[in-house]
Amino acid sequence: MVVRLTQIDGKLPNLALMKLARFHRDRGDEIVFSKHVVRGLMEPRYERVYGSAIFSFSADRVATFREQFPGAIVGGTFDLSNRSTVEEITGTDEGAGYDYSIYPNFDGSIGFTQRGCRLKCGFCVVPNKEGKAHSVNTIAEIWRGEGHPKHIHLLDNDFFGQPREQWEARLDEIRTGGFKVCLNQGINIRMIDDVSAEALASIPYYDDGFKTRRLYTAWDNIGDEGRFTRGVDTLERHGIPPHHLMAYMLVGYDPRETWERVLYRFNRMVARKIRPYPMIYGDRNRTLPLGGCNERIGHRTLAEFQRWAIRKAYTFTPFAAYDVNAKGRMGEAHPDLFGEAA
Repeated sequence: MVVRLTQIDGKLPNLALMKLARFHRDRGDEIVFSKHVVRGLMEPRYERVYGSAIFSFSADRVATFREQFPGAIVGGTFDLSNRSTVEEITGTDEGAGYDYSIYPNFDGSIGFTQRGCRLKCGFCVVPNKEGKAHSVNTIAEIWRGEGHPKHIHLLDNDFFGQPREQWEARLDEIRTGGFKVCLNQGINIRMIDDVSAEALASIPYYDDGFKTRRLYTAWDNIGDEGRFTRGVDTLERHGIPPHHLMAYMLVGYDPRETWERVLYRFNRMVARKIRPYPMIYGDRNRTLPLGGCNERIGHRTLAEFQRWAIRKAYTFTPFAAYDVNAKGRMGEAHPDLFGEAA
């Protein structure tokens, strides 16, 4: 068969597609990998077409893909009503191998040491999709082996949610094996204690480019301020400075949310040199009630806020004055701007 594997969204290699690639190559099938949802003029006829999408905002791309490839098998967390899994299609389990050849420019290793989560946040698909936290792989099982950098991208949703003897063993593998690790799905800072903070401080954690010291975490709602702050303090006490943290910042989920509440969280993190990364729930183009904010931001959208924050435009212009199309330089932070932004 000639098989098309399509990555509809996401920056990192897609494990589901890598597993499908391995399955079909082992059967002698020809693989065509693409990130395009529209059929090219010179593309062959396919006996099987797969698409994988992670994010709900990819709904339009998924719809276009389905129009272009009727009968395609589409999976991923963008739509939990679709219950078909790669394991069901291939008859393999979590530990089955992956074909990295569809990502020739990616030289790291990627996978999970654990699945599931201890919490049941209403906005999160993980508990419904994966259940309670449990261990699945060792670092040795994730690493591609000699000839490849010891760079491990861990996709774990709740690394410290697996049994302590398991996460301790994984961290020991990282230390003794000379690995660098990116925990890019984030650690649960609300449940960090002195033991786990000390353990994290003992490993070489990095961003997904393995260039900058980075830990990822989240502050999803204003009611978690106390627990979030205690977690940051605990990490700092054990040698992880706040400027090493990037915090995913859920916006658009809480029905009580206002710009005042959003910018309160944002400014609290910036004041501690934590880098906020807004994650939009629902319609990216809607705005929020002002709360106590200046009416100049009443027309601003969640997408504009996300762009302002991700581009670090707050270091040189307040949100109210931000030009979403600007490509200005990224300057140093000016504390006086934060109050004006609100």
